[in-house]
Amino acid sequence: MKLRIITPLAIVVEEDGILGLSAEDDSGGFGILPGHADFLTSLAISVVGWNSAGGAQHYAAVRRGVLSVMGGREIAIATREAVLGDDLATLDETVLARFQADIETERAEHADSTRLQLNAIRQIMRHLRSDARGAGILS
Repeated sequence: MKLRIITPLAIVVEEDGILGLSAEDDSGGFGILPGHADFLTSLAISVVGWNSAGGAQHYAAVRRGVLSVMGGREIAIATREAVLGDDLATLDETVLARFQADIETERAEHADSTRLQLNAIRQIMRHLRSDARGAGILS
C-alpha cells in the first residue's frame, strides 16, 4: 500500500510498501490492511502507526485530520500538524500533550475574540440608540 500524510505546508510522509496501518478516530482504534474497502474517517488527536515492507515500525502524531483509503492500496491522511518519530513513548507523552495544550489555548483565544466582538457590537448598539434618541427618532 501507499501512504501519504500531508499538512497545509508539507508532504510529511510519502511511502510505498506499507504492510498495515493503525489509527484512531472518535469511535476508537482501527487498522488498515491491503485490500481494505474504501474508507473515510475523521481522526482524533492520536498517534498513527505503520509497518514498512522492511519490517520497521514508524509513527506520526497527528493533530486531528481526515484519513481516506482508496482502492484498498492508497491511504491518505490530511492533518493540520504531524510530527514523525520512531519512539512511540516520546510521541505519546510529549507531542500529544502539546497538541492538547495548543487546542486549549485556541479555545481560550476564540472565547476572548468572541467576547471582544460582542462588546464591540454592544458599544455600537448603545451609540446608535443614543443618536436615535437625540434625533427624536426613538421615544
